[in-house]
Parts: sequence; structure tokens; C-alpha cells
Amino acid sequence: MGYDFTAEDVRYLSGAAADLAEVDRLDLTARTHLADIGRVRTRFGDRAGALVETVLLRRRAAGKLVGDGWLLTDEALQQATPTLVARRRAERLAGRDVHDVTCSIGAELAALVGVAGAVLGSDLDPVRLAMAARNVPGATVIRADALRPCSRGTVVLADPARRSGGRRRHDPAALMPPLPDLLDAYAGRDLAVKCAPGLDYDELGWDGEVEIVSLSGGVREACLWSPGLAGDGVRRRATVLDADGSGWEITDAEPDDIPEREPGEWIVDPDGAVVRAGLVRHYAARHGLWQLDPRIAYLTGDAVPAGVRGFRVLERLKYSEKALRQELARHDCGVVEILVRGVDVDPATLRPRLKLRGGVSLSVVLTRIGRTPTAFVCEPGTRV
Repeated sequence: MGYDFTAEDVRYLSGAAADLAEVDRLDLTARTHLADIGRVRTRFGDRAGALVETVLLRRRAAGKLVGDGWLLTDEALQQATPTLVARRRAERLAGRDVHDVTCSIGAELAALVGVAGAVLGSDLDPVRLAMAARNVPGATVIRADALRPCSRGTVVLADPARRSGGRRRHDPAALMPPLPDLLDAYAGRDLAVKCAPGLDYDELGWDGEVEIVSLSGGVREACLWSPGLAGDGVRRRATVLDADGSGWEITDAEPDDIPEREPGEWIVDPDGAVVRAGLVRHYAARHGLWQLDPRIAYLTGDAVPAGVRGFRVLERLKYSEKALRQELARHDCGVVEILVRGVDVDPATLRPRLKLRGGVSLSVVLTRIGRTPTAFVCEPGTRV
């Protein structure tokens, strides 16, 4: 559990830039932690906990939230939308008045200010609200229950809490506020709801767009867009963002006709957002690729899309541990990356059993083609 901030802590920290800078000069590592805490307590007394926790949280937030001077809590940081993801969402809401009904510390508000029209944030937690007011002075923040609509003519943005006590909740009805109740409260309104990417949207009965977002190769979230905010004819979208803020999108409004052919020269493992959104065929059609197997997300072709990591095939064989060991030995392999889809193999268990002794690095793609477990021995994955 993190430090339990109070409203008084927020008032103090809002004007404590010099004190925070002094604490930030300490290492605060496992090796120095006890000595550093002692110094801070001697220097700042009862303020030590708030100062140390804020410095440590800001260090953790550096790769997630753009900008300096954030006030935040541990759980709020875990839940906060990365700035690059929030900015992409704000672009879709450009010019609209937006009410973030679960604004927490203001990560979404910060991206909306200057892009959307009027920006309103509300939350039930008075400490997080005070932090949001300090973090995003360009937004209006009020205390309100997300399940009691208190604005008109706004796009409603919501991010039901998926964590409590550091543990994730997976049942939509167990979120805070419960997702079904939230959808009922804003029925007929333009609504965007940030959700876990593993949610069963068909079971939820969502009739708008589901957008799956990845950042730097990792799937971060899903966003439910109500029909009034959805793309024209779009039910599924994958948004792929890089650390520099660039990105691309693909939707199910695009064609998905691809040929059935033997494996090509390259294997491509599509971004996780594409896979989670069910857009593997659409992605393949866009780039002239096809599937190794209709039920497997690995793609193949004679070229790799620009900027994408591909695996050039050296050998294809029916998979068995013995056959793969012999093939890797023949290639003098000493280090191997193992990618698996469609077969029950644990790379961490398999790797030491291959008894590699060579000096060459290779990649292995293990999958199933039809009913046949198949191994592709490849050159190390290369971004083309």
C-alpha cells in the first residue's frame, strides 16, 4: 500500500517545489532507503512521508505521464492513462465539450485542455480532485458521483477503476463504478469508456466501436465509443502508438480478403492491438500478407511492412523437440528466441532442453498449420 495522502498534504505539496527538489536529490534506492528516510524525517518531520512518496511516484510516472510536477497517488498512477494514449483520444474529441466523470488526478484532463472545448472533471475522491485541480489548472473540477449525470451537452468520458488494493478487477460489474450501471446512466449520450482490453464486448452487448490501443508494442487499453462517436461503419479499431507519439490505425471497415498460400519468405507477428481487435486479416490485406493458418494470428509474405519486425524463414519442419534440437545444432545456434501460438509449448521450459552450444542467434516460430505442429527456424527478428 502506498502513502495515504490527505487534503492537507495536497495543499502543502502544491507549494513545496523546493522541498521536493531537495528530496529528489537523494537516491532513495533499496541500498540507501533507510538512511535517506532518516535524513528526510530529520529535515521535514511529519511531511517526510508525503515528500518521499511524491518523489518516488514522479520517478515512476516519468515514462508514462508527460510533464513535471504531477501530484498523484500510487493507485491513481497505476490507473492513469499514458499521456500519449490520452492525447490520441483527445484528438478524436477535438472541439467538443468533454466531461470526464472519473477524472482522478487529471491525466485525461491534461490531454483534453487546449484540444477539446470546455473541459470538466469530476470524481468522488476529494484528495484526487484536489490533485487534479493542481495538475490541470485549465480544467474545471467538481466533486460528483459518476452515476449521477450533472452536465448537459458534453461528451462523457469515463475510466472505471479496475484496481483496488493493488489487485485488478476483471468482472465489469465489479468495476468502480460498475460498467453496466455507467452505461445505463448515460444511455443515449455520446460516451467514451476506457476499459481493460480483455473484456468480452460481445457479451456486454456494446453497439458502438471498440478501439484497442497499444503503446510501444504493449496493449494498454480498450476504449468503448458510443455510436455517435464511432467511425463511419466501424465496429473494431486497432490503434498502434510508438513512444515518439507517432502511430497508425486500422479498422474493420477495410477489406479483409487475403489469399490462401504456402508460407512465404517472411513471418510477421502483428501488433497485439491488431490481434486483440480481431483485425489480423484486415492488416494482412492492407500489406499483401496472408495467414500461416486461418485460425492463427501469425502472418506470412514475401515482404515485410515498413517499420515492422519480420522473421526471415530459413527452415520449416514438423515440430518435435528432437527435430528442432537437431536443426538448431545444424545451424550452430547458441541463443534462440522462441515465439509460440497454437501449440502447447512453454518457451522457458523448452529453451534449456534444446541444449544449445553454438555461436549463432536465431528465432523459432512454433505454431500449428492445420493439425500439424510446425516449427520455423528463422533469422533473428529484424525491423525492416
